[in-house]
Amino acid sequence: MVLGAVLNPINSSMIAVALVPIGIAFGADPAQTAWLVSGLYLVTAIGQPVVGRLIDLFGPRRLYLAAATVAGLGGIVGTLAPSLGVLVAARVLIGIGTCAGFPAAMSLIRSEADRTGHESPAAVLTVLSVSAQTIAVIGPTLGGLLIGLGDWRAVFAVNVPLALACLVLGSRHLPRARPPADRPRAGLDLVGVALFATVLVPLLLFLMDPHGAEWTLLGVATAAAIGFLVYERRTSDPFVDVRALARNRPQVATYLRTVLAFVFAYAVLYGYSQWLQADRSLSPSAAGLVLLPMSLTAVGVALLTGRRPEVRGKLVVGALMQVAATVMFLLLDATTPYWALLALSVLLGVPQGLLNLANQNALYHQADPAHLGSAAGLLRTSGYIGALIAAAANGLFLGAGADTAGLHRLAGFLLAVAVVLLAVTVPDRSLRRTS
Repeated sequence: MVLGAVLNPINSSMIAVALVPIGIAFGADPAQTAWLVSGLYLVTAIGQPVVGRLIDLFGPRRLYLAAATVAGLGGIVGTLAPSLGVLVAARVLIGIGTCAGFPAAMSLIRSEADRTGHESPAAVLTVLSVSAQTIAVIGPTLGGLLIGLGDWRAVFAVNVPLALACLVLGSRHLPRARPPADRPRAGLDLVGVALFATVLVPLLLFLMDPHGAEWTLLGVATAAAIGFLVYERRTSDPFVDVRALARNRPQVATYLRTVLAFVFAYAVLYGYSQWLQADRSLSPSAAGLVLLPMSLTAVGVALLTGRRPEVRGKLVVGALMQVAATVMFLLLDATTPYWALLALSVLLGVPQGLLNLANQNALYHQADPAHLGSAAGLLRTSGYIGALIAAAANGLFLGAGADTAGLHRLAGFLLAVAVVLLAVTVPDRSLRRTS
């Protein structure tokens, strides 16, 4: 389960160090190579809830194995790609192939919990969360190592053995469980999927370039969202049961908290690192060392608190640590000593370790078990939306230069994000019962 679930974060993070050599190889500028990142984001943001819904209908085994095959095919296409266009197509295939891992894992954990009677498999959920965080941390390092051993094509080729491992382990160990006989079998709501994609594609394109994008994209996304809600309320077997979702406000709140948590985390990851290099005059390697305690703390906090099933305390403490971190951001300048920068990185790691784990565990208990696959996919989609909002915020506040004034403006925005996270967490009484 973990191997399938980490295919997406490892491919999302490895590509960061391959963009420059790919651009040199094909004579492409950064705007063109950026589609290697954006293409995977678009496909997985839409594809994870779609594949999750298919997992709900047909069980995780088939979708897991089929997706692993597609990921391996994408790795082969990328390794042999003769042009940037083919390479983008390979990333799309890899994106499709990595859509099943996390929804399948959540669905399998739920079915095993029902079978064994363990209603709160906190340890397994912790491993699932920590593995994704760890892979995201080591992904760029692994990508650099692969490029050093071969060239940028190795970043694509590594998907072939990973996919083969998924196929071997999945075919040998994943249960041939099927949905209960009393659950109605229906086809996938293709109209609902099309409307869902029509909402996300223009929205994500707008967030990728808020300065250059046309506001009509936002209008198209809004109109499509209205059409999606109207259609899904009226159809008998919707892709997303919006009526049930409207009644399940705790689950909706978890999606919102996930968006906010990812906005904060990704704005810090990219904005803070830019400031360290531009205004604090650190080399890229030194900036990476300053950020390393953040990642290590996040993993350590998740491991220490993972076996405790309570959710509300993790969310409240995480939001409060975000507020404290933004206050420290407002005190930074070009003369801030190294020990203070390292202390800030440690502080920033606490909410990352708490919030991701808490939101994942909350969804596990809040979602209808019959729709846990699609619910888990929507959780990942929420994270992608948060990451793109963070990218837009960094472009807005640091676009003129990653100087101290820009960092302070970004800190003010992040303070508002943390306050909103507190506002949607503290009054939520349902979290007291979520464990």
